[in-house]
Amino acid sequence: MTHALNIVWNPSEGIDLGFFMIRYYSLMFVIAFGLGWYIMKNIFEREGESIEKLDSLFIWTVLATLLGARLGHVFFYDWEYYSNHLTEILLPIRENPNESLFNIIQGWEFTGFTGLASHGAAISIIIAMYFYSKNVLKRPQMWILDRVVIPVASGAIFVRLGNFFNSEIIGHQTTSSFGIRFVRDHFSPMDAVNATGIPNPQAAYAAIAQDPKFSALLAQVPAKHPTQLYEAFCYIFVFAVLFFMYWKTEKRKYTGYIFGMFLVLLFTVRFIVESVKESQGGFESALGLFSTGQWLSIPFIIIGLYFIFTAQKEHVN
Repeated sequence: MTHALNIVWNPSEGIDLGFFMIRYYSLMFVIAFGLGWYIMKNIFEREGESIEKLDSLFIWTVLATLLGARLGHVFFYDWEYYSNHLTEILLPIRENPNESLFNIIQGWEFTGFTGLASHGAAISIIIAMYFYSKNVLKRPQMWILDRVVIPVASGAIFVRLGNFFNSEIIGHQTTSSFGIRFVRDHFSPMDAVNATGIPNPQAAYAAIAQDPKFSALLAQVPAKHPTQLYEAFCYIFVFAVLFFMYWKTEKRKYTGYIFGMFLVLLFTVRFIVESVKESQGGFESALGLFSTGQWLSIPFIIIGLYFIFTAQKEHVN
């Protein structure tokens, strides 16, 4: 019988500069968009496109990703809650928190955006690329989609690493050798403070993870699948495949092929990893059989297969 490794995961919130905290999750987004800009810069130079258009593409993609991911979480996973808290959809706050150790002012608490959904981001990027290609790039929409999915795939790696740092979107309990004990997933900030008697949540988490005096509390934390790392690892190969296709093969000349391959590969990974992931909510209880994430991935895979099998080589005049 295999047993989970005794890995206790309790990272700090980020890099403390004294006057400012750089949160790891935010840092991963910055790296994702920065690397994406660099990849597209090389692609635009190869295709003879103006770098000025790249700046516009960066803005369109950032806004589409954040807005689409947020709305995707709201409507796909938690509409029952947000339908009664409309101000929280686009504002990083929580109304009338029941318990909190943080900045509550007149019934409001700053929380940051605690829900982003990749399926929503995918839809919004596709829509944004339609308007970008029509109004800025002056090329067919599929031209940009076949290319922008390469940096999007690389960005997905860092987004999942950000989820890992946040101890969110984790898997089921496991006794396999891949299991990790997520302290912050098991104990809420209030739970950690109450259990340890330490008023500072970060210090309380650190005590549970490191202080032998609280070993009984640490023993309560089960090992779970680090599904964020599973996805991040697989997305490395998705990115590598797309990158190779564009730079080393003629597939970039087949309209829709690389875009279709992106949809099939990325959402197949998502579908598989969802099988060991804890429920994120949504409509899965109504449909059964699959999780919400799996149901949402199926249409993307089908659409991707369509583009792969119908891709035709561009005609150069």
